[in-house]
Amino acid sequence: MKPCAQNRKLIAWLAANALDAPQAQTLREHLETCEGCRRYLADISSVTERLVAVEANPDIQASESFHRKVAGRLRATKPDSLWEILAVYWARSSWRVVLPAIAALVVVGVIVATWRQAPVVSSPPRTSTQTAAVSGEDNDLAPTLANYQRVANQSLARLDALLTQQGSRALPSMPIYTASTLTLANGSF
Repeated sequence: MKPCAQNRKLIAWLAANALDAPQAQTLREHLETCEGCRRYLADISSVTERLVAVEANPDIQASESFHRKVAGRLRATKPDSLWEILAVYWARSSWRVVLPAIAALVVVGVIVATWRQAPVVSSPPRTSTQTAAVSGEDNDLAPTLANYQRVANQSLARLDALLTQQGSRALPSMPIYTASTLTLANGSF
């Protein structure tokens, strides 16, 4: 029997006494029911015991090529995916902790999704007076924002025609003020 994939690292850490108490307890409970994981723990424990029993010789030096090979293999190992990490976390944690966290993430996702959507603005209902004022052929509307919005709600081509017509009109004659006329006006008061 093979050990459970999500427990291999944890079993190795358990054999090396590197797990904290709650994780070790949860893993020991799993080992009571899983034959594959029990065998894997026995194998890893025997390797760990052999390594502890061996005397370390600090005079041994590895070659540069050995270090390059080890570094290359470490880079080539595939890190755990997010789903594997979440599955292990789910298996080790209580549903009372995980379920509210998932619910909070869903609520945040819904809020972000609704916040990014453009608000739907409904146009006010058109009355017959508004339609009559805009639909006439004279198009002698005052240049106000409200009139432009009314015409744009009917047709963008009509708005373009209205703006073109109003832009080509001759401006009414207005007095031109210069600095000399302003000083004369100020002196007369």
